[in-house]
Amino acid sequence: MSLSPSSHSGDPDPSSGPPEAPAPAEGASVDPAEIAKFEAMAEAWWDPSGKFRPLHRLNPVRLAYIRDQACRRFGRDAKSPTPLEGLDLLDIGCGGGLLSEPMARMGAKVVGIDASHRNIAIAGLHAERMGLGIDYRCQTVEALADSGERRFDIILNMEVIEHVADVEGFMAAAVGLLKPGGMMIVATLNRTAKSYALAIVGAEYLLRWLPRGTHDWKRFLRPSELAHLIERAGGHVLALEGVVYNPLTDHWSLSRDLGVNYMALAEAMR
Repeated sequence: MSLSPSSHSGDPDPSSGPPEAPAPAEGASVDPAEIAKFEAMAEAWWDPSGKFRPLHRLNPVRLAYIRDQACRRFGRDAKSPTPLEGLDLLDIGCGGGLLSEPMARMGAKVVGIDASHRNIAIAGLHAERMGLGIDYRCQTVEALADSGERRFDIILNMEVIEHVADVEGFMAAAVGLLKPGGMMIVATLNRTAKSYALAIVGAEYLLRWLPRGTHDWKRFLRPSELAHLIERAGGHVLALEGVVYNPLTDHWSLSRDLGVNYMALAEAMR
């Protein structure tokens, strides 16, 4: 689905954008250089063949995993069209809304936060066109935690932590936003030779799925490091799941292989 002006002639064209983008939301975890990378690609969020094609291809396996884990934890029917009905869900680093929108369709009450004003503007415009009521905010996770406004049953922390400046502060704020009995899913990349070969050399230089420099391999986290971060923040990792790509079928699937992409299911220890 593309954010083209032809999809709604009365709406502003998000590709034109303001002459100057507002400064990103401020916070200890915000790395302005990382935010700038995604600001530059913001118009492409909803183009399944564009710069975010890898996330579009990855989305089905992520969505199924989130739904299934939530249904197990909250005693819901995964076959229901709205299995997350009434659950409060936070999507940290929501980007253009690729996860927020499906979660809203599953019935969750979604808050999507991102440090980029441009991402939030595009996410909000797309959700409005789809008739979805999603609370999008240009806000950091620390600011939301400090506000004491609310906590969440489900927190999605997907492909974000490898882009933040203060990983300990970021994780502490995220875990602190969980309701008692809530769950958080963290997705990131392992720091291995295999991830350097596939996620950096392969994805950015050979296949050109992403602009060069999108990821910094040194910021990738080993599962043990991520588990330690979550534990220091007052949480506990319940399970780890690898996600692997098959280039022959152009398909992502769950795996025991944690060597490149992986997800962690966690809860708060209260």
